[in-house]
This record gives sequence, structure tokens and C-alpha cells, in this order.
Amino acid sequence: MEASNQTRSELLAEEELRALGTVITLEGTSADYPLAIERLERLSAHRKSPKLPQWLLLSVLPAHPEADLPERATIWVSDMYRARFLKLFEDYLERSSPSGNPMNNELVANIARIRQSVLADLWQSDGPPPRTGTRWWEIWLRPTSDGLDVLRRYAETAGLRASPRALHLIDRDVTWVQGSWADLEALPFTAVPLAEIRHPEFVDTVEDLTPDEQQEYVDDLLDRLEPASELAPSVCHLDTGVARTHVLLEQSLAEQDLHTLFGASGFDQDGHGTKMAGIALFGDLEDYLTSTDPVVLRHRLESVRILPRNGEGRHDPITYGDVTAQAVAMPETVSSRDRVFCMPVSVKSDTASVPGQPTLWSATVDALAVGAEVVRNGEQLELLSAPDPERARLIIVSAGNTDTFVTDHLDQSDLSAILDPGQAWNALTVGAYTELTTAPTDPTYAGWNVVANRGELSPYSRTSLLFGHKPWPIKPDIVLEGGNVLHDGASLFEPGLPVLSTRTTGHTNDLALASAHATSAATARCARLAALTMATYPEYWPETVRALVVHSAEWTPAMKAAMKDAGSAGKKAQQAMLRRYGWGVPTEDRVLYSSDQAVTLVLQDEFVPFDGDGFKIPAFRLHDLPWPTQVLQDLGDAQVDLRVTLSYFVEPTASRRGWRRRYSYASHNLRFEVQDPLETEEQFVRRVNQDARTEEEGGRPAGGQVKWLVGTNQRNLGSLHQDIWQTSGVELASSGKLAVFPVGGWWKNNASKTRADLPVRYALVISLSTAAQDVDLYTPVANSLQVPTPIATS
Repeated sequence: MEASNQTRSELLAEEELRALGTVITLEGTSADYPLAIERLERLSAHRKSPKLPQWLLLSVLPAHPEADLPERATIWVSDMYRARFLKLFEDYLERSSPSGNPMNNELVANIARIRQSVLADLWQSDGPPPRTGTRWWEIWLRPTSDGLDVLRRYAETAGLRASPRALHLIDRDVTWVQGSWADLEALPFTAVPLAEIRHPEFVDTVEDLTPDEQQEYVDDLLDRLEPASELAPSVCHLDTGVARTHVLLEQSLAEQDLHTLFGASGFDQDGHGTKMAGIALFGDLEDYLTSTDPVVLRHRLESVRILPRNGEGRHDPITYGDVTAQAVAMPETVSSRDRVFCMPVSVKSDTASVPGQPTLWSATVDALAVGAEVVRNGEQLELLSAPDPERARLIIVSAGNTDTFVTDHLDQSDLSAILDPGQAWNALTVGAYTELTTAPTDPTYAGWNVVANRGELSPYSRTSLLFGHKPWPIKPDIVLEGGNVLHDGASLFEPGLPVLSTRTTGHTNDLALASAHATSAATARCARLAALTMATYPEYWPETVRALVVHSAEWTPAMKAAMKDAGSAGKKAQQAMLRRYGWGVPTEDRVLYSSDQAVTLVLQDEFVPFDGDGFKIPAFRLHDLPWPTQVLQDLGDAQVDLRVTLSYFVEPTASRRGWRRRYSYASHNLRFEVQDPLETEEQFVRRVNQDARTEEEGGRPAGGQVKWLVGTNQRNLGSLHQDIWQTSGVELASSGKLAVFPVGGWWKNNASKTRADLPVRYALVISLSTAAQDVDLYTPVANSLQVPTPIATS
């Protein structure tokens, strides 16, 4: 016994024993038959020391014949060797020794009692396990390559029902099995890597764990977290404030970067702003919580509390623009770091009867983005200064959420116009889609289904279909994950379930986890992408970051199918799908990196658009495109996609009367055109000039021979234009120039000519991609420009 205790103490402490195995009690058949104590301890057969225990004798209680109490031994059995330990007893029932006696005769005991003891030891919920009836059990497994498959095969053999769902945590896999307690008694002695059994909490996410378990994950992530430097770009939230004391946020949000328009505190007591801050910093926090990798952050957070708490005065809707202008100025007075403003706040506009028309709020957002100073004068804007490119700002706003849920959610979204200020020309407006289609494991929701299919528009998201075919911008620009809604197939809907939302930081305590959904969550995701772009390319302008994020978006298969169906009905129907989905879903990899088969060129340029006597002769820019001509020609008829994105900021006119007329709201409009194959440069320049005059006179430009996916007349809305030309390598090799030219605007039509000498700047993002194998488009372009990475030229 002393030797046994010494071996145990040398190998593992008691806490480790409990963590790595099961403690059971074994008793003899009667007081007259002692146990074979020497058989109750076994080490592994590893040649190298120290040897690992398979099972260990912890203690022995002697028999008491007068009380007819048999000898009892307390044994620790390693999780790895439970099945082997039980085999000692199974051999007793099934095999005989050479002498004819049952194998392991000295260890005769009731196998059922041992199984009950082991299973009960694995029970981790409060109170005793219910031992009668059939019910769901939560099964926690040690993570192995085939543990879940082994469990499901066991359940099938035993006639049990196993859930197809599983949650993969850092050191456990969690799933669910339906059966009786007796059905599970043999489970610890099978090849199933069983670790724990619990009452079913139906853990679909880390947020569903107990607070103590959540804290373990938060603490683990905190140990792996490296914040960005003080000078790194930031996401500045204009929201309910942020609970900066949260352990995952406090190193990324300095106290001096927490501002407020109310009282003395910018601390979040509502929770919305803290949720958005967590998403803007991490994206989906669950990905980091369940990982073991180091997390090196490249951007920071700022916050301005613009929404009042209970007891604080509410803003008059007419002052929303004033409030935004004050909020934008606050962090700029503290730090000159690059930043993106995230404003997941929206309302129904004061021009709701004319969806898409500018408002005082959206016009203020446009003025702030272009770097102009404005002030409200009654119901009019007053321009205090001309645009200053050095003060240009990237402002990201949400498209707004639907008011109700219906099963035919696309119609509901199409009839819900984007909220104010999401129609702002210069803002990057974000809608929501979803990939989250897995229903909760809780049997309460048995038979329920998600509203949106995978890759579809989220049921929360609004669109700009009600903007019609007027000159208002196509919004949203992009969509990002905004979650899904569950419904019972009749009249009940369940929004906001964690499994159908994004994991993020909560405000209730400094370790809290929470969920976020809808277009607010999508907007915060977009702000994170923009900040990462600023960190990767610090020389990029806000207009350029906006262009790159939108340029990298792609439609999901569900969106492509809808676009294809709409395309067969004409360009206007296709534009309606753009007003639903925007340009699709951007990803971090596509925003930040080029690949061999997809090369992206980024150009930043400026020019004075209306030159000459009385602005009569517009100027324009002609860009040479460094196509890998020989590579394209070698592709022959293989398809190559040319995508072009033109992004610039406009100055809104001060007078609301001008917001209803063509070319009166925006200071200027820019257009792009690509040289037709076989078209000479002289012919191309003549065509561009003719198209500009035709559009300014109210006509429809003829355009060239290039068959754009969207088309000239459908893409030229707002201040961001994008289109795709799908053609052959040979045809594209013959097109080598791109023109950027101005059309109309109040700068040109204003009799005072106060903006006569002002240049305008723009960002142009152009990418080539092909599905053809073994084709390197990137290297020839990089070599011709003598740069090793995607470029920024002027």
C-alpha cells in the first residue's frame, strides 16, 4: 500500500488524477474473499520513463467479517484505459484460465455496479442524474480525429438518437444523445473518448457555456492577445458608447479615446456600442475564443457616445447632422491617427415619401466625408469651406433593419427602403446577408426553420429598390454577415438567437460575452475590414479604401442565381438586384491581397475637371493599363474578367431645392470608359467627349462595344461606380486605355464659379482574373511596373 501511494504521488497529483481519469470503488463479493490488490495498479509499457499510469490503487478499506462488509478498494482509472480496465471483468465472464477457472477470478465483481459508478463520476451538472425515462444528454468528448463518429456509431448500434450537431471547443467536442441513463452505462468503457455528461444546455456557441467556463476562454484569449500600437488606425464608433473596461477591449481603447456628447462619461450602459466595438476589433469573436493561435491586432478603437441614456435629453431629428459633425470632430482633436467612422445608427428620413432623396443628415455625412465644413441654418445647410482632401473621412453607415419578419423575407426587404443616412453618396453603406442556417440544438425548436437560405439576404436587411430608377445611389454598397431568424412555419419568429448571430463582447461585466446581429453587426464588420486596409496600405485615401472594400466583394451562389434570373429580364431588373445585394460580400483576403490568377491595380489621381473659358471644355484623364498582353493573347478564348471600380467624394449643394434636380446635388460626377478592342486612341477620346456631352444634355450615352455586366446607364449613380467585363484574353489584350472624365454637377452650373480652380481626386481599382489554370497574371504586371506588391500610383 505504501509503495502504491508513493507511485501515485510521484506520477500525478490528486487534482491531475481527477482531470485525467475516473475514481471508482471496487468491492469484493464478500468479507471472506479479499481483492487481488496487486492487479489494481498498472503502468504503461513505455520504455522511456516516467511511465504513465493506466489505473492506480488509491486506498484500501479492510473487510469487516462481523459486519459482513467486504474489502473495498478505491481505484483511479485513466480516461485512456477505461475500456481495457473493464476488459478484466468481461474476460471473467467470457474466458477461462488454463486451470479452468474464470479469467481474473480474484477480481469478481458486478460489472453493472462498476459501470454505474464510472458514469456517475462523469456527471458534471448540479444534483443527481435522472435515472428514469428517456431524455437528451449533453456529451463532452476529448477531441480526437474520430471521436464524434465513434459516438454516433455507438448510438446507432445501441438504438439511441444522436444529434448531427457538435460544438468544437479548445479541449472538448460537445454533442447530444437521447436515451436513458442505463443506455449510457457502458459508454465510458467503449472507444468513445468520453470526458463528461451533463444536463443538456444545448451549447451551440461559447456564449451558451456557464459564466465560469466562458471566463476560461476569455482569459485564454487575453493571454494570446497583442494589441496594436497607439499610432495604429482605429475604428471610431458613433453609438451608445463602449464599456472600455472589458478585458478584451481595454488595451485597444485608451481612456482619452472614449468621448461623449452627453454628461461626463462615454461608458456604455446600453450594450449596443460595446457589441459593435467587439466585432469591429475581432470580427466573430468565437473564432478567436476557440483557437489556440496568437492574436496580433493591427488596429485600435475609439468611441463617441452620441445616443442618450434614460433621463438625458433626446436629439431633435433635425439636429442629427449637427450631432454627427460634433462627434466626428472630437477624436480628431485628440489624435491625428488614421480612422474609419462606424455609425450603425439610422432612422426613417424626413423625406420618407421620396426614398433615396438626400436629407440634412445624409448631406452632412457627405460634406464631412469630402472634408468640407458645413453648419445647419434652419432647414438648410450652409457651406463654410470648400472640400479639403486632407480632411476627407471614410464614414461607414448601416442600411437599417426591417420592422417585421415574414417568411417571404426578400419581398419584405425589397419593400423596406434604406434608412437615413444610408442614402449618403459618399458613405459606405452596409446591408446584411447570412451564412448562418443551422437551427439550435434545443428540442424546443424542433421543426423550426431559418427564414433565409445560406448566402441570401438577411431577414433584417433593408434595400434601395424603392429608390426607383432615379439618380439616387445604388445602396447598400456591400453586405456582410448579419445573422438569421428562426420561424415555426406559421406565425412565430425568433430573432437574435446566439447560434444565428455573431459572438462579441458584452457590457454587463468585464468578461461578458454577447451576440450581435442585423445591419449594425454587418457595419461593424465592414469597419474592421476598412481599418485593416488602412493598416496594410497607409498611403491609401479614404476614397481608395472604400473602393477596395467594394471592389473585393463577390456575390454568393444564391445572389448570382438571382442576378442571372434578373439579367434575363433586362438591365433595370438587374439593377434591382444590385439595390438588394449591393456588390456582394467582401473578404479580408480579397481586400488585402492579390494572387497569381487575380491581380489588382490601385491608382490614385486628381485633376481640375472643368477647365477653359466658363467651364465649357471639360478635362479628363487617360490611363495606360499595363496588361500582360502576351499572357492574355496566349489565353486565346479563355475567359478573363476585368473589374473596374471608380470612387470619389462629392460636395453636396447647400440648397435643399437643388437636391431634386439632375446634376444639382453633387459638385461633380465622374465616369469611366475602357477603350474598345481595335479602337484607336483618337477614336476613343472622341467617343468619350461625345458621351460626356450627350449625358449632360440629358441623353443616354451610346457607350462603346464593351459588353459590361451592369452597363453604363445603370452603374453611373452616386459617387462609386463599378462594373465587370467578361471577355476573352485575346479581346482584352487589344484594349489598353481607360478614361476618367467629368459630367455636370453644381460646380459647373453655378454662375459664381467659386469652385473653378478646385481639383477633384479619385481612386481607381482595376483587377484582372481568370479561372484558367497555370496562368500567372500578377508577375508580368508587377514586373512591368517594377513593384513587388499591388501598387498605388498617381
